[in-house]
Parts: sequence; structure tokens; C-alpha cells
Amino acid sequence: MPSPEPRAPAGASGGPGYNLPMYAPLLFLHSWLRWAVLLLGLIAVWRAIDGTRSGRSWLPGDERFVKLFIIVLDVQMLIGLLLYFGFSPLTKAALSDFAGAMKDPIMRFWGVEHVFGMVIGVALAHVGRARARRARADVSKHRRIAIFFILALIAILAAVPWPGRLYGRPLLRL
Repeated sequence: MPSPEPRAPAGASGGPGYNLPMYAPLLFLHSWLRWAVLLLGLIAVWRAIDGTRSGRSWLPGDERFVKLFIIVLDVQMLIGLLLYFGFSPLTKAALSDFAGAMKDPIMRFWGVEHVFGMVIGVALAHVGRARARRARADVSKHRRIAIFFILALIAILAAVPWPGRLYGRPLLRL
């Protein structure tokens, strides 16, 4: 059974600037898009590890999955930032009383830990992509993608609100 939504503190369930008609669809999209991010990231990592081990050339398929991963990751980040700064009642509450939010583990996760982990993950993915593009040898491209995308996925996975955690969300939002 999916875990219930985290409870927002008093005053976080609405008020000025809260837009439920936009919040619900953005949260739904953000929840489902994470699976595309994880799948494309794993495929890109698998191809990079395979390319490193076999010493094969950098193929158009490698480039395609790297680009798709970065694009979907960037769209996911954009939606997350829209939720964070514009539509989420949890982050609005956390940002309105930042000191109080740091004392509450749920509010601290949504106000700081989730966004920080995701920004780190996106930055690592972009750095890996840039470093791979500068590599001259194909094996170096594969190795750099493998290393940086694995680190990016670790940061992302650590910042996902998995069910069973205090601030967990359902695996599939319907």
C-alpha cells in the first residue's frame, strides 16, 4: 500500500499563491518522469560500462542515450524547480519559516535535502557529459560517462522520497 502524503504544517495547505490546479498535474508529471530519468540513466551507464570494458567505439546509440538522459533530467529539474518555487505548499511553508523547517525532518527534506541532492545529481551528469565530449579516445568517453552518471544516479537516488521513509511518497502516483 502506498505511503500517505506527508502532512504539511499548519498554513501550508493553501493560502496566497497556492495553485492546486497546477500543483497536482505538475506533481503527477514529476512523479512519473523520475522513472524515465532512472531508466535512461541506467541504460546510459550500462552502455558506458560495456564500452569501457569492450574498448568499443563511441556509437550513435551511446550519444543518443546520453542526450536523452540529460534532456529528461533537465525537464525533471525544471518541473521540480517550478514545484519548489511556485506551486508546492510544503516548500512554501519551509521557505516561509526556514529555521523552523530545519527542526522538522519532513520539512527539512522538502526544503533542502531533496532539491540539494537533485541539483548535485544534475550537475554531475552535466559535468560528465562535458568531460566526455572533450575526451579524445572513445574509451575515455565511456569511462567518464560511466563514472559521472553513476555518481549522478547515486545522488539522485539518495534524494528521492522513497516509500517507507519518513517523508516517502508513493512509487506510482495515480
